[in-house]
Amino acid sequence: MTTSLIVGLETSFCQDLPSKLDKLYEERITLIAAPLFHPRFRRDANGVSDSRDGPQTRSDLVLDSRGWTSSVIGNVSKWIDLDSICDHVRWTAEAVFKQELAWASHLSLTAVVTPALHSARSNTNYARILNQAASQAQSGLLFWVLVPLYVPMQPSDEGNDSWKAWNALRTMSDFNPRILVALEVTADLPDRTVLARWLGEPIAAVYIPTNIFLTNKSGYPTLSKQHQRFFLQLFQHARIRYFLKGRPYHHGRYLPYVQYLDHLYSTRSSCPDAKAAFEAPYLDYLQAPLQPLMDNLESQTYETFEQDPVKYERYEVAITQALADTPEAKESVVMVVGAGRGPLVRCALRAAKKAARTIRMFAVEKNPNAVITLRNMKVSEKWDNVTIVSSDMRVWKAPEPADIMVSELLGSFGDNELSPECLDGAQSFLREGGVSIPCKYTSFVSPISSSKLWNEVKGADANVLKGYETPYVVRLHQIFSFARPQPCFTFEHPNLNAVIDNKRYHQMTFNAIEDGVVHGLAGYFDSVLYADTCISINPETLDLSPGMFSWFPIFFPLRTPLLVRQHDKIEVCFWRQVGGGKVWYEWAVAVNDTWGPIHNPNGRSYWIGL
Repeated sequence: MTTSLIVGLETSFCQDLPSKLDKLYEERITLIAAPLFHPRFRRDANGVSDSRDGPQTRSDLVLDSRGWTSSVIGNVSKWIDLDSICDHVRWTAEAVFKQELAWASHLSLTAVVTPALHSARSNTNYARILNQAASQAQSGLLFWVLVPLYVPMQPSDEGNDSWKAWNALRTMSDFNPRILVALEVTADLPDRTVLARWLGEPIAAVYIPTNIFLTNKSGYPTLSKQHQRFFLQLFQHARIRYFLKGRPYHHGRYLPYVQYLDHLYSTRSSCPDAKAAFEAPYLDYLQAPLQPLMDNLESQTYETFEQDPVKYERYEVAITQALADTPEAKESVVMVVGAGRGPLVRCALRAAKKAARTIRMFAVEKNPNAVITLRNMKVSEKWDNVTIVSSDMRVWKAPEPADIMVSELLGSFGDNELSPECLDGAQSFLREGGVSIPCKYTSFVSPISSSKLWNEVKGADANVLKGYETPYVVRLHQIFSFARPQPCFTFEHPNLNAVIDNKRYHQMTFNAIEDGVVHGLAGYFDSVLYADTCISINPETLDLSPGMFSWFPIFFPLRTPLLVRQHDKIEVCFWRQVGGGKVWYEWAVAVNDTWGPIHNPNGRSYWIGL
């Protein structure tokens, strides 16, 4: 059975590494996590151990370089104590740690597993030594910190201590992207919010002790229902490696465990649909938002958006409803503003047939390249009742008023691609009582944790400040949300206010459902197209347009991550500012009334050009 799962074995001792790997391959195990040095070969800082005869560990010649790189993960000696109160013990631990990392680099290993954290200690020296090693490593060596999923300390314990120890270490290490989690699953699991929080952490490996498996009626290993649910969530993160740990209790072999994991993996929510196939390459991949007014979109960009059947199905339903509400004998004037390469024109033509109404249409587009496509379509698809207009909708002088105005100018945050400014300019040619599709849209905000995204922002721009003050379009994946999204800004069209002002300010208050670190804010939107026809990327209302993938959420990073405790008050202020031919957002976050800086003041790092 083929599977994308990478399954390995953690062992405390391995005398003959090549022979062990050959045997493991027969059981479909392709990785081994083995000690870098013999577990009994303890060293000291005084050099006494260096005087011993014989090799300190196995030769690098037992495997070729490809074998070391592809098949072996190095375990740093577990007996070292980097935070001992005894100077000699601590110095010895530091010397041994550096020696073993040097050997791992010599072998070209991809990763090493460092000792488990002490949940009752600060691990400050551990963090210092680890961050120093991760910052100075010349190769691509990764550091996996072994963290148990659940460490019960007392009856009131919720399994948070191990996460707190991990969080303290990675915070002291300045969220170094080379320092990752090797999460050891335990027989007892914490509650679901704690598990969900771990899913937002940079998990590189999952260690699965064989003694947590149950036995089914046929005598084969299985996991409890709670463990199964957690593993199905883990399986959504493709880069995690899984290591069995301990001796085999079932049939004296590891193969039954691998087969069970394969079976469990095959039952996960698979991704055969168009939405998942489209999103797969973009998971947690930062992208700059579009500047559709300043830049003309390329053909490839249009093609990408046009692949979404759900969006256009919802638009077609909305236009059909709007036309059905007009008198049967009326010939309606429909204007598609921002027509692109014509998908909404096709929707309107099909809607007219469904509603049994007569229409005349204007397709307005400012991109001269897209206009060429529209004019070709007018001929090839016989759009006899469609007039192609090459103009910016904000300055075009319509020859007659429109009954229905249709647009798809929304961005990931609803208004971030300047739909309000565009439609406010275009509504001058909308008949009194005319309809705008969409007629309303609202942005939503939620505080989230994602060290992966935060580190991506950190390394995305040489100007670090600019990176943290720029929103990014991203298919959020490895995150933890501290609270349900709350509405932020709302816009309605046509805008009937005597004085139109698209500046906005809104303050929101959230209560953290669990301890964690806020790395930024997730932004979403939903929109009412017409009557009860809606579209949404808000996680709470995805059922309004299931399967739609035209928009990914937007991520507003924080310059400094904020530690929060369960039930802490998280306040978020958002501004939408307009001036000087540009639009920009500013945002600030507070935890328990302690405020951080306002991001992007005066649009100094990011703005959208009018």
